[in-house]
Amino acid sequence: MAARKKSFEKAMADLEAIVQELESGNMPLEKAIAKYEEGMKLSKFCTEKLDEAEKKITLLMKINNGGIVEKKIEDDQ
Repeated sequence: MAARKKSFEKAMADLEAIVQELESGNMPLEKAIAKYEEGMKLSKFCTEKLDEAEKKITLLMKINNGGIVEKKIEDDQ
């Protein structure tokens, strides 16, 4: 995955394409391993994006006064 920003949707589409390629079974082992590694990176990226979205939704749901206030999500790490 390039250093440039990638959207969740683009990453998912790329991941789906990799899965289809791997499932076809029509590629040399070395290329399959490289595709698998790329897929794992995309999977991690997508999981992180989903986690960020979940934190944001949780934060919005915790607001008691009925209004919606968006706050920057701080990393817990």
